[in-house]
Amino acid sequence: MRKRISRTPIERTTSPSKTNFQKNRKTFTQKKDAFAYKIEQTVKDFVPPKEVAQQEDVRLNKFISNAGICSRRQADEYIKAGYVTINDQTVLEMGYKVQPKDVVKFKGKKVQNDKKVYILLNKPKGYLTTVSDDRERKTVMELVNTVKDARIYPVGRLDRNSTGVLLLTNDGELAQKLSHPSGEVTKVYQVELDKPLAQKDLLKIREGVELEDGKANVDQADYTLPRGDDRFVGVELHSGKNRIVRRIFESLDYEVQKLDRVLYAGLTKKNLPRGKWRFLSEKEIIFLKYFIANKKEKKKKEE
Repeated sequence: MRKRISRTPIERTTSPSKTNFQKNRKTFTQKKDAFAYKIEQTVKDFVPPKEVAQQEDVRLNKFISNAGICSRRQADEYIKAGYVTINDQTVLEMGYKVQPKDVVKFKGKKVQNDKKVYILLNKPKGYLTTVSDDRERKTVMELVNTVKDARIYPVGRLDRNSTGVLLLTNDGELAQKLSHPSGEVTKVYQVELDKPLAQKDLLKIREGVELEDGKANVDQADYTLPRGDDRFVGVELHSGKNRIVRRIFESLDYEVQKLDRVLYAGLTKKNLPRGKWRFLSEKEIIFLKYFIANKKEKKKKEE
């Protein structure tokens, strides 16, 4: 009979930063996965206002934007250029209010404010976040091509090699508010690097890294799972700068191998397989339209 040898367990050393993250890991995870709880608490006693469609008139630029054609600012330019007609008459008045019986046309085609559609996509790698591409590369629109009779388009940036949460809608007003820097939309990314992230570089990221277009600030950054592998980092921020996460790590001589957005404006990809999509729930739409998108207005009232 072989004699059993008892071994003293080896104690694994953990860096102070990693230890702090493990203590705060529950909080960090909640920011990615506790959307249902957040919605429940926020919307609990909320009664949404009446929809714009029930109002008698809407400003022309807003009407065009709501139809998903362009932003309000771009709509103003089109109106000035004479591309918009009301009842077959060219209208150059910026403040014109569209009446229920008016027929609005843009470049000769009738503009309709169709029923608003809100879609959450778990974007896979290799797809462009755009409606079309002149080089005939794959776009996210191919993944939602079963959605008919709705002129939807992606909101916010997510580059070709990145994956994760992406919102698509035909609600021009909401898209503009979420995309504008004043909206301060929170995003959370899971990053896999080509080599372990040094603690000194993690501290630099937390303090803000200087890039060619200014300082890149993050709300939170720390090591994530799998434990013991410092190539995996979580980053939370609200900056809308192009390729901001990749550029932060590139400035410190790291290459991002994988970049996955796990949260965007309170929306997560939980229970949504890669490459699949779903319609937003009523509570998610309420949260986006009346809490996230109107953050700036709420701050003014509080002040």
